Amino acid sequence: MSLRERVDRSLVMVVLALTVYGLAVLYSAGQTDVPSAAASVWQRQLAWLAIGIVAAVLMQRVSPRLLEWVAPALYAAGILVLLLTLVVGTGGGTAASTKSWIAVGGHRLGQPSEFVKLAVILMLARYLAGRREPPATLRELLVPVAIAAVPAGLVAIQPDLGSALVFAGILFAMLFWAGVRVPHLVLLASPVVSLVLAFSAWTWGAWIFLIGGLLALWRPYVWEGLAVLAANVGMGILALPLWERLAVYQQNRFLSFLNPELDPRATGWHIIQSKIAIGSGGWLGQGFTQGTQKRLAFLPAQHTDFVFSVVGEEMGFVGVLVALALFFALLAVLVRVARRAPEPFGSLVVFGVVGLLFTHIFENVGMTANVMPITGIPLPFFSYGGSFLLACFTAVGLSLRVAREGRELGYREF
Repeated sequence: MSLRERVDRSLVMVVLALTVYGLAVLYSAGQTDVPSAAASVWQRQLAWLAIGIVAAVLMQRVSPRLLEWVAPALYAAGILVLLLTLVVGTGGGTAASTKSWIAVGGHRLGQPSEFVKLAVILMLARYLAGRREPPATLRELLVPVAIAAVPAGLVAIQPDLGSALVFAGILFAMLFWAGVRVPHLVLLASPVVSLVLAFSAWTWGAWIFLIGGLLALWRPYVWEGLAVLAANVGMGILALPLWERLAVYQQNRFLSFLNPELDPRATGWHIIQSKIAIGSGGWLGQGFTQGTQKRLAFLPAQHTDFVFSVVGEEMGFVGVLVALALFFALLAVLVRVARRAPEPFGSLVVFGVVGLLFTHIFENVGMTANVMPITGIPLPFFSYGGSFLLACFTAVGLSLRVAREGRELGYREF
C-alpha cells in the first residue's frame, strides 16, 4: 500500500476546508474602516499555518509506541513549563492581566497550555490503555483525574479559566471512550455543577436533593457516596469565597453572561455587539468583508475570541451552517478513526483530540451567541493564534498516524 493510499483523505480534506474557510474569515476580520490590530493577522497566520503543516507531516511519521513511551516525560515537561509560566509569563490581547504566554525580549513566543493539552491526552491515553479493565469505581478515577487536574489547576491560577475547562473536556471524553460508566461520570462532575448552582439557594437545594436520589438509585460504595455528597455540599459552601478570589474581569464576564444589559458599555459590550453582528447577518449575510459591526470595529476581538461573529454577520445563517457542518464532519471523521484504531492507546489519543476540539468549538460558538460565559478560548482553524493553530495541526498529525496504522490493517475509508 502506497503512502498516498495510507493517508486518510477524508480527514485531510475536511481540515483543508476548515483552514481555507478560517483564513478567509480572518482576512475579512482585518478589513475595517478604522485602524485595527486585526489588519494583517491573516499574513502571520499563514506563516503559522506553514509551520503547522510541517508539524502535522512530522507527527504523522512518529510511531504511537514511541509516543506512549515518552508520554510521562512530555507530561512532566509540560508541568514544569506551566510552573515557569506562572513566574515569568506575560499577558496579551484580551487577557493582558494573565500570565499565559512565554515572552523573550518583549516578543510573545506562545501559550504553553495549548501544548500541555496534548501532553495530557498522551498521558491519559497511556494510563487508561495500560489498564486491563476500565475504572469501575470512583476511587479508580483518582489517578486520571489527577493527571488532568494538576495542569488544569496551574492554568486556572494564571488565570485562564477557559483553557482549564478544556482539560476537563479532554478528561471526560477519554474516560467515556475508555469505558467508564455514565453514572460515575455524572457523580464525578457533580461537585462542579453544585459550585455553579450555589449562586441560587433554591437551585442548589434542588441539585443536592437530586444527587441524593441518584446516589440511592445507583448505589455506589458507601464511602464513595458520602464523598460525593460531601463534595457537593462543600462546593456550595465554598462558592462565595471562590467567587471573591476571581479576578474582577472574570466576575464581570460571568455577570455579563447572565445579563449583558446591566453594563452595556463595559462588561456587556462584547456579547451585545456579537449578538448584533450575528443577528444582522440574516440568511445570507452582509457579504464578504462587508460586515458593518466589524468594519466600524464595534465588534471586539473580531480576529480571536469573536471571529465566529464575523462568520454570522458576513456569511449569514448559511455560512454559520457550513462552518458547523465542517466542524461536525471533522469530529465524525476523528471518531471513526478512533473506532478503527488498531490498539487502545491510539484510539484514546484520537478521542482525546475529539474532546479537545469539541470543547473549544462548543465554548467559543456558545459564547458568541450568549449561551455560554465568555472564557476567551479560540475557535479551531479560525481564530488567530500561532500556538493554538500549531497545536491543532500537531493533533491532526497524531490522528493521521493512527488512521494510517488502521488502514494498513485493511480498513477501508467510508
